[in-house]
Amino acid sequence: MSQTQTSRQMPQEQYAHRSTMQTSEGPQDGMGNLRITDKGLKLEGDSEFLKPLYAKEIRSRPGNPLYFQSARNVTVNILNDKTKVLTRLVTGPQAVEAHSQKFEVKTLSGKLLFSADDNEVVVGAERLRVLGAEGTVFPKSIETPNVRADPFKELRLESPTRALVMEAPKGIEINAEAGSLKATCRTELRLESKDGEITLNSAKIKLPNLPQGSSSSAGSRQKIYELCVCPNGRLFLSQAGTSSTCQINTSVCL
Repeated sequence: MSQTQTSRQMPQEQYAHRSTMQTSEGPQDGMGNLRITDKGLKLEGDSEFLKPLYAKEIRSRPGNPLYFQSARNVTVNILNDKTKVLTRLVTGPQAVEAHSQKFEVKTLSGKLLFSADDNEVVVGAERLRVLGAEGTVFPKSIETPNVRADPFKELRLESPTRALVMEAPKGIEINAEAGSLKATCRTELRLESKDGEITLNSAKIKLPNLPQGSSSSAGSRQKIYELCVCPNGRLFLSQAGTSSTCQINTSVCL
C-alpha cells in the first residue's frame, strides 16, 4: 500500500517542482503574459479571471480596443466605503440595465442631452425626433413649447379611445404654412371662448351642409339664401326674399 501511495504522489511532486522551476527561470519582470512595469501590471493577449479582480484603472494599449467578454453578463458596480452598491451597470443577453439615482448623457463639451431620475425625464437636445411608423404614445400628459413634423411631412395628434386636450396659459397657435388644417370628429366639434371672441378671417368661408328651410314662394327659383340663426345657436339657410324669411322657417330650429 505504501508503494502505491508513493507512486501516485510522484507526478504531483514532479509537477509542482517543474512549475516552480519554470517560474524561477522565466523573466524577472513577470510571469508568462503578465508583466510588471512601473505603472502597474501589463497583460499580453487574452486573459481569464476566475475570481474578482480589483484594480484602480483598466485600459487597453494605445490605439487598441478594450473587450469585456462573458458567457452570461458583465456587471460594473460602484461601491461606497461600506461596500454598498451606489451605481450598477449590467449588460446581459436580453438588455442593458443601469441602476442609479440619476442617469445622464452629455456631449464632450458637457452639454446635457438626456437625463432621467425618479421625478422626471429631461431631453436637453435641440430637437427630439420620433422615427417609428406609429409615432409615440404618451400614457399621461406631455409638456413642450413646440410640436411639429419634419418638412413636407404630416403632423397628426390623435387619441383613439379618449380625449385630446391642449392647454396653455397664454394661448395655443396651430399653423400650417404650406398646407391645410383639418379637424375631424365623430360627434361634436366645439369652438368656445369664455371671455373673448372667435374670429374666422378668410376671403371665403364655406358651410356646405347647412339645413335649408322651406321655400318662401312656390314659383321662385333664385339661388340666393339668407343665413339665419336659431335661438339655440343653430345655423340654417332660408331662401331670400324682399324681406327677411328667417321667421317663416323657424321649424328648422326644433
